[in-house]
This record gives sequence, structure tokens and C-alpha cells, in this order.
Amino acid sequence: MLNIYRTENGVLNEVKEFQPGVWIKLTKPDAEENQQIVDHYNIDYSDVVAALDDEESSRIEVEDDYTLILVDVPITEERNDEEYYTTIPMGIIITEDAVITVCREEIEFFERNLRFKMRNFSTRKKMRFVYHMLYCITRIYLYDLRAIDKRRTEVEANAGKTTKDVDIISLHELETSLVYFETSLRANNMVIVRLKRLNQFPEDEELIEDTMIENNQAIEMTNIYRNIIDSTRELVSAVMDSRLNNVIKYLTSITLVMAIPTIISGFFGMNVPMPFDFASNIYSFGLIAVGTVAICGITLVILKKKHML
Repeated sequence: MLNIYRTENGVLNEVKEFQPGVWIKLTKPDAEENQQIVDHYNIDYSDVVAALDDEESSRIEVEDDYTLILVDVPITEERNDEEYYTTIPMGIIITEDAVITVCREEIEFFERNLRFKMRNFSTRKKMRFVYHMLYCITRIYLYDLRAIDKRRTEVEANAGKTTKDVDIISLHELETSLVYFETSLRANNMVIVRLKRLNQFPEDEELIEDTMIENNQAIEMTNIYRNIIDSTRELVSAVMDSRLNNVIKYLTSITLVMAIPTIISGFFGMNVPMPFDFASNIYSFGLIAVGTVAICGITLVILKKKHML
């Protein structure tokens, strides 16, 4: 999909044709759309499709007619029948007349960040527009990190109630998401640092600094949340082990109590002479039954005092 946008009085509007000062957004582009960009802006085809390769790493390449910036952006994907987070490359190509973004998934840069004020927001100011875009990407990371921590909190809240095996799997997937985030954020940080060195516009210095601060904050949050998730996983595992031990202890105690009638009935059921003539006494069965119940009751009381029940 190819969309073309241009700002008018700070408002981003979609236009129908190529013109100076536009943002060209390529989402899951086909070969024809890629070739159209290659022909119109004289860009190497491999640079246009670079972001469509999941193995591409974040970097900056400065060519004669354009600059290619590759960064990682967060998206959601389905794993174990649940939605978790990962990152994919996104290409930003800066030409003389336009800023071109290429990604295999739809990334809502500004729609998710409208509450953040953007001064002098314009597609005509290409570098500032790119800095705004990078700033929004770091905000998306922070938003998704808070969502990850919220899901971790939900698992932790259920640790003493309805903890299941799926909770441990969920914590593992959340930790995997954080590993993706940390790797991508550190790579993006290197790109931002290099952009700061290449910046030729002093008025954009503050925006770059804000982007670096937000990105570093996201890295710190990732490390903190990974440690917390690791502790939560240990807590959940300990709770589940404790429940299993309690069940085993309870079943062992019940087995012990249930063994008493079996032992007594087996003792009196032996076909050998007895010191007392229980066979001819009509009260024998009742006496044995009452004695058995009494012994079982005493055993239950002892087990209760020993916290075995």
C-alpha cells in the first residue's frame, strides 16, 4: 500500500500525487510500488526493500542522492494463542523532495501520540519530521512497555488464587518480548546518537535530546521489567510448588487415616484362634466399628495439630 501525506498548517493530509515536501508511506508494498519509488526518486531497489527483511539491523547509510535510516519498531504478534510483542525493521529514506518510510506492518506513528505536542510539525522540514517520527517510535515503545507490565501485574495478582501453567508461559513470552525490545532499543540508540552528530540544524537539538532521553528511559524500563518478571515467575513457580506439596501432604494424611480400618479389619479377619471370643458376641461388630472410628478420630486430631491437614 502506498500513501502520500503532506502537512498544511500543522495538519497531516493525504494527497494523490508526488510533490515536494511529502511523506510517502509504504506498507507491505508490492514490487510495482517499490519500482515506482525507485524510478521516481532514483533510489537503489535493495535500499527500498531493505526494511522488508526481518534480519536487517538498525543503521544509517548516506548515499549521493538520499540517506537510508533503518530502525526497529514494536508490533504485536500471536504466540501461544495470545498477542505478545516483537520488533521489525522500518526504513526511512530521506531524499531531496520527500521522506519515505517502508515497513511490512502498519505503524500508527502519530495517531498513537496525538496527545504529545509537536512544535513546528511539517513534512517539508524533512529532518525535523524524521526526528518527530523517531520520537513517536520511542513513545510507542514506552506505551507497550507499560502494557507488558500491566499484564505481568495481572498474573502476579492471581498468584495466590488461580495460578495455572499458562501463567508461567505468559511470563516467559512477556520476557521474550522485553528481550526483543532491549535489543532493538539499543540498536536504535546508536542510530539516534549518529543522527545527533550529523545534525546541521541547532533548532532541532532539543528534539533530538528528547528522543535520546525517551529511548534511554525505555531501555531502563526494559531492564527493570525483565528483573521484575523474573521475580514474578519465581513467585508463581513457588506458589504452584507449594500448592502441589499441600495436596500431596493432604492425600498422604487421608491415605494414612484410611489405612487404619483396613488394618483393623484385616487383623480381626484372620482365620486363627483369638484370645477373646468375638465371633459369638453380637456386639463385636459394633465395638470394632466404634473402636476403629475412635482411632481414626484421634489420628485426625493428631494430624491436624501437626498441620498435616
